[in-house]
Amino acid sequence: MRNLPTRLLVVLTLLLGINYLAWRWLESLNWDAWWIAVPLVAAETYSLIDVGLFGLTVWKKKQRTAPPAPADATVDVFITTYNEPPEMVLETALAAKAIRHPHSTWILDDGAREEVRELARDHGLGYLTRSPDWADRPRHSKAGNLNNALMETQGEFLLILDADQVPDPAILEKTLGYFNNRRVALVQTPQYFANVPDDDPLGSQAPLFYGPIQQGKDGWNAAFFCGSNAVLRREALMQLGLSGYVKEVEQGVTRALKASRTALRRARKSPEAADPLVAGLLDDVESATERARAELRAGVSLSEVTYRVRRTVDEAVQSLVGADFLSLEADLADIAALEQGTESALPDGDELDGGELDGAIERMSHRDLSPLAALESVQEVLDALSIERSAEAQPIMPMATISVTEDMATSMGMHAMGWQSVYHHEILATGLAPEDLSTMLTQRLRWAQGTIQVLLRENPLVRRGLGLAQRLMYFATMWSYLSGFAAVVYFAAPVIYLTLGVLPVTGISSEFFLRFVPFMVVNQLLFAVTGRGIPTWRGQQYSLALFPTWIRACTTAARNVWFGRPLGFAVTPKTRQESGPRWDLIRPQLIVMALLAAALIVGVVRLAAGLNEPIGTLVNVAWVAFDLLVLSVLIKAVKYKGFTPEKRSVDAVQH
Repeated sequence: MRNLPTRLLVVLTLLLGINYLAWRWLESLNWDAWWIAVPLVAAETYSLIDVGLFGLTVWKKKQRTAPPAPADATVDVFITTYNEPPEMVLETALAAKAIRHPHSTWILDDGAREEVRELARDHGLGYLTRSPDWADRPRHSKAGNLNNALMETQGEFLLILDADQVPDPAILEKTLGYFNNRRVALVQTPQYFANVPDDDPLGSQAPLFYGPIQQGKDGWNAAFFCGSNAVLRREALMQLGLSGYVKEVEQGVTRALKASRTALRRARKSPEAADPLVAGLLDDVESATERARAELRAGVSLSEVTYRVRRTVDEAVQSLVGADFLSLEADLADIAALEQGTESALPDGDELDGGELDGAIERMSHRDLSPLAALESVQEVLDALSIERSAEAQPIMPMATISVTEDMATSMGMHAMGWQSVYHHEILATGLAPEDLSTMLTQRLRWAQGTIQVLLRENPLVRRGLGLAQRLMYFATMWSYLSGFAAVVYFAAPVIYLTLGVLPVTGISSEFFLRFVPFMVVNQLLFAVTGRGIPTWRGQQYSLALFPTWIRACTTAARNVWFGRPLGFAVTPKTRQESGPRWDLIRPQLIVMALLAAALIVGVVRLAAGLNEPIGTLVNVAWVAFDLLVLSVLIKAVKYKGFTPEKRSVDAVQH
């Protein structure tokens, strides 16, 4: 019954939204201005889907009671750090050491700083950094740091904290009890930031996400790992790592066998393939690779498949080496015979006729046409037939390494294997948020890039093992980062009408208002009722105002996944980086604001001249005013000078 009002509003919002969108697509499109009419209705459709996914999320919002008392268990507390100030790391580590439930505290220093090592030793804290195996191999950022530590520790459970997240002494007492259910692999708690004023100018607090959204996902067994302030079961992580190892090896072997076809076709076109011996050996290799592909499909073990193929190729190479060596010996014997025979037959003073000798030397100079060259490309491809993952520092990678953020992909993998998660709605650690705009933008860009990488590499809609609701819960978060493209259309449409008089609809009639206004009112009411007093406006502002960041995240992540372009990884600084306002950081938004303001003036002038319709002008003026109100948050963000304690009320601590 607690969720009944929310569910009624979800149904009403979707009915009104579908009614409005059906009218927009079927009756209101101005096809004479299709270049703005179609993008606008597509953006509106995107937004309705977004609202629908939100409605589904909060449909089963779970209000959990306190968990049972935890059973005895060994726990490792991991504090991840790279370049944060040592005093900050020590503060978090000492607070972690003071956690009441028995545990071991480890500082995972990815910067390998001697100062941090000494602080850990002086205060009786564990200290870990990368093993030498990671040298000259992919480091995988924070995921690699955690994976390295997992191989060096033995705790049944792991509490993961960022370097700035100071834990409450009761954090384990209030979360470990959930693991009495043997299928629970993850307990996530909120991330809350102590250095944020009540008006939250940078939108750092996320009360809607760390509240109704995560509680809703929890109702569908889809609350996911957020990188910090979470407890995880080692068994689930190791199972995920082993599964990932098998999957990676299978994919690598499959790719190598597939590529061998191309290599064999190339080898058959070489001059050496005319040699019957070479042609026969190529036939043997091709038969072996085709047989290996069939065995893989039949479920034969990878070790057996790769061993037989490698043995066939090695035998072929040895045969060609032998043939090549015999050919080389014959050429050398010919040259020696020609040299001896020519010198003995010539009288003193005559010119040496070296035609035959030159021909033999010419054959020697083209040893790249050796029969062995025909198998070189095949040999290189099949070198990838390995089950050792020698390119990685360690074969087992429990924390996902497919994106610049390890959290979502890791929990999605555990859910796909049948594990359960819990969202515990209580602040049990307090961290530090960015204190300037550039740091905030860096953080949001990385989050968005990581999420889009996961979408493109392991789309939850087709991920095996996930239930339908789980697929949609993960997809909902990924879908939200596409809002940047819709925002561009929402900003452009009123500018186009006010300056050019071009309407994307056939006309703004009473039918438009009767369909659109109720939908928008109920939509906002849904957010208000779902949040029950939680401030959501700042989040709505930033979802539109950061449109350049979301677009950049989507494009750079796509280039990385599809074309291998590097993304880089930037650790979010925990101290203020700017000495003054950085207006250049919001240049695209400032341009949009200027266009909106100019369109407002032009629209009024056109209205006075009788070039624009009064109702259309009024609607678009209101639209422009709303857009400017949304974007105005960035003006305050640029001017923000950092946190001072008196800016935050005590009431803001629990939201």
